[in-house]
Amino acid sequence: MKKDDLISDDFLKQFKYHEELTSFLKQIQKRGIEKMLEGELDGHLIYDKHQKSTGNNVRNGHSKKKIKTSIGESEITVPRDRDASFNPTIVPMRGNMVDGIENVIVPLYAKGMSNSDIEEQIREVYGFDVSTSTISRIAEKISGDIVA
Repeated sequence: MKKDDLISDDFLKQFKYHEELTSFLKQIQKRGIEKMLEGELDGHLIYDKHQKSTGNNVRNGHSKKKIKTSIGESEITVPRDRDASFNPTIVPMRGNMVDGIENVIVPLYAKGMSNSDIEEQIREVYGFDVSTSTISRIAEKISGDIVA
């Protein structure tokens, strides 16, 4: 599926005011970040949601967090683990800024980049390392949500 096929011109014509479009973009960004966090937790726990855990550390609900992006402020839900050892790299603990994340995520999927290319891009832009398996899980979560 091409990126141009995801959102048609007719769909975009429904937005009459800037505020309506901004609100829609905030919702898309919020869902994308939350799906990435779920994928990151899957990588941390080494099992997918709804699968049986092989270790003692398991999912333990969600907490709410306000973040600031270039689109504005949003409230997201951040997944937790029982041991409290999950420290997301996308939205770090005790941090509330997600600088330009939407400017990285969307082009990565639109270009069909490989996991290693995505890993390199995240390392260059954000200055932290994310394993290719974590990137794969995050990509799976987001692509499943976008296509659905």
